[in-house]
Amino acid sequence: MRIVVALGGNALLLRGERADASVQLHHVEAAARALAPLAAEHELVVCHGNGPQIGLLALESEADPSLTRPYPLDTLGAETQGMIGYWLAQSLRNAGVRKPVLAVVTQTVVDAADPAFAEPTKFIGPIYDRAQADRLAELNGWTMAADGSHWRRVVASPEPLRLVEQESVEQLVSGGTIVVCAGGGGAPVVDDGQLRGVEAVVDKDLTSAALAIALKADHLLLLTDVPAVMSDYGMPTEEPLHHLDVAELGHLSFPAGSMGPKIEACRRFVEATGSTAGIGALTDAAGLLAGTAGTTVGRLTPRGGRSGSCTGSSSGGPVIVGS
Repeated sequence: MRIVVALGGNALLLRGERADASVQLHHVEAAARALAPLAAEHELVVCHGNGPQIGLLALESEADPSLTRPYPLDTLGAETQGMIGYWLAQSLRNAGVRKPVLAVVTQTVVDAADPAFAEPTKFIGPIYDRAQADRLAELNGWTMAADGSHWRRVVASPEPLRLVEQESVEQLVSGGTIVVCAGGGGAPVVDDGQLRGVEAVVDKDLTSAALAIALKADHLLLLTDVPAVMSDYGMPTEEPLHHLDVAELGHLSFPAGSMGPKIEACRRFVEATGSTAGIGALTDAAGLLAGTAGTTVGRLTPRGGRSGSCTGSSSGGPVIVGS
């Protein structure tokens, strides 16, 4: 089978952890061990998030007195692709993967007129308390938003249209290479006859879904820092949802900056291909593929039918779920 896997940036650097290279490499090595069995049996494309990592680089760039202006986000996105791609390619080799492994820096085309540029929603960087967030917003002109019980910087996240290097990725995968690409959703560019980077971070889950559809993948796996999609998230009645019917997703509400894009990515992939997608913990990759772990998103009922199993509400009202 052909599988596209998206590793969450928060799974490579857990919330509240120091952003030391050794800490992140430890998580990357765990991811590689989880992915190695899949790589041995299937064609594999590995994408990854970069929210914490690009936020760290942005902080360093903002604070560097030797710069006339901070580095733009598209350039920092390319930097994180190189760093995390290097770690993943090396760690997959060390985990026993014998197929060729290649990390590719990719560009993702977006629309310069995308309304997302006026409504930042994509979390980057570390977590802060409210006082810290307010101070940084005033000092740097950042937009801050609540991320659970904490606060983080948010930036524009325009819709991914296509990967510039999509054809090359297809050729590599068809030739038996494990490809690491679309890191952080890819470096965002606009194409008006010339490619130009733009100040944004593309959502890696939506980019992964678009790539999986273009590559005619059999499965899309979104690996994150939670074991499954949760109903009544953050409340005493919280519980994992093991199966979600794509036809029922409209009855649920998801956090826009975290689980929402994952659910939307799954919906797009399932609707376009008829195959299944999964959301779960980084270390549960094999179980997620087998349907024994995490949350499986697919067509569980015929078109027009209703399973009644996914809303989590006898009243039929929306239930907030997420991570």
